[in-house]
Amino acid sequence: MRLRIQRTALPRNALILTDTPRPDCRDCDGVGGIEHHYGDHDTGEYAGTDWEPCTCWHESRSWLLLPLPSLPRWLRRRRREADPWGPGYSDEPPF
Repeated sequence: MRLRIQRTALPRNALILTDTPRPDCRDCDGVGGIEHHYGDHDTGEYAGTDWEPCTCWHESRSWLLLPLPSLPRWLRRRRREADPWGPGYSDEPPF
């Protein structure tokens, strides 16, 4: 098992310890799974990809290390209304 620290936002901001795939795995080459592309039977066009997780890691294995506080409302950035003329550039010289 190879562990790493990761930041997550769902269900709330926190630091978690997660399992990662083995980099020397012969089945998945360290990716963590194998992709299987499939096509439509009638047209032969690409229809999607199935993901088969590898046995070298467990995607759902994680442990909460530290919950992170959220920003107070007064510190959050407020979104401005969209400016129809762009981000406010000018053709005027700066001097």
